[in-house]
Amino acid sequence: MPVAATADKHATLSPTRRLDPAAAAIELNDVWFAYDRRQVLRGITMTVPRGKIVAIMGGSGCGKTTILRLIGGQLRPKKGKVLVGGQSVPDLEPDALYALRRKFGMLFQFGALFTDMTVFENIAFPLREHTELPSDLIRDLVLMKLNAVGLRGAARLRPSELSGGMARRVALARAIVMDPELLIYDEPFVGLDPISMGVVLRLIRRLNDTLGVTSIVVSHDVREITAVADHCHLLSTGRIIASGPPAEVAGSRHEDVRQFMHGLPDGPVAFHYPAPAYAEQVLQERA
Repeated sequence: MPVAATADKHATLSPTRRLDPAAAAIELNDVWFAYDRRQVLRGITMTVPRGKIVAIMGGSGCGKTTILRLIGGQLRPKKGKVLVGGQSVPDLEPDALYALRRKFGMLFQFGALFTDMTVFENIAFPLREHTELPSDLIRDLVLMKLNAVGLRGAARLRPSELSGGMARRVALARAIVMDPELLIYDEPFVGLDPISMGVVLRLIRRLNDTLGVTSIVVSHDVREITAVADHCHLLSTGRIIASGPPAEVAGSRHEDVRQFMHGLPDGPVAFHYPAPAYAEQVLQERA
């Protein structure tokens, strides 16, 4: 029996380009969100199909992490619908929301491992918190997940003894220990060397296919994420400006899309923050 089935004691989880809603793990329909007066999302509509790896890309501050928080119920949209497994996340009662979140696995940007616990205890933590499994079964499950990320031999190490790439893999093992239906990766490639990055990329693809989960990867690392994603959404100024398979998005002639996908220094995203003409400002300040 999958661990998630044993662990969950409360409830179940069930475009730019429109996909079949029956096949959707997540749907955002005309979602608007603002922090006070700062508008962050402006009519976002996207679908995350079940069993696929979907990339959410865009520059810093474009709303990527805000979308993750809306999906997890940490934030509520000002307008629009956020559906996970057909359930309206903003309308869930606390118990139902917590039950839904137990279907998620989260890989945080820098791993977020507990520094005073061993690798083994870090991965066992969700099982001890959310299940009543016997210790011998917890041990077997933890070692199984560590073996899946190639780190069974590191079970007794502490986070301070791990390299950056190893720590990211331990965090990934913890993210999958409850057999989630949805895996969320928040900037999984930050700070990794090319070898570690290649390992994490391979694990994302292999785990998605082997476990049959749905994966959302938030990243601004274009080459890496387009190598593994099935579908991409590119955000700019709170809107989706491109959506489709990676090759289709990369081949777009849209000026904003081309600048981001190819890392062009000149384009709609200007180098200079808006300011008066330089000569005019100098004369004004001398006056």
